[in-house]
Amino acid sequence: MIQRQQTLWLLLTTMAAIFSFMFPFVVGDEIQQNSSVRTVVDAGSTFFLLILTGGSLILSTIIIFLFKNRKQQMWLCVLGVLISGLLIFLYIMQMNKLIKPVPALTAVLPVIMLIGYFMAFRGIRKDEKLVKSLDKLR
Repeated sequence: MIQRQQTLWLLLTTMAAIFSFMFPFVVGDEIQQNSSVRTVVDAGSTFFLLILTGGSLILSTIIIFLFKNRKQQMWLCVLGVLISGLLIFLYIMQMNKLIKPVPALTAVLPVIMLIGYFMAFRGIRKDEKLVKSLDKLR
């Protein structure tokens, strides 16, 4: 299980999701009741970010343990790519609500999640093609 390349990509995705809860995506000022308040946007900032990041964390962990069912792994990786794309969109929407937003260095974490799911999908697809070609030889 750990020797497979896609498992390493999924572990990277899992770690990026965990770090999204710990580190900010963007820091900026928000106007509340005629005063400027410093706001930090991370995975727990809004309900949707919390649910999607948590869902992505759980999904990437589940995909790792479905190594015997490659077709289901591929479909779940596609779902992970969609969730990661939606996460990036929501982060950008939150960033646009701020005055003078400053993206943090850890703003790349949702992009790492997207790349991790995509690369895992490619590895799983490659394994599936290899198994099908070996089945033809039997």
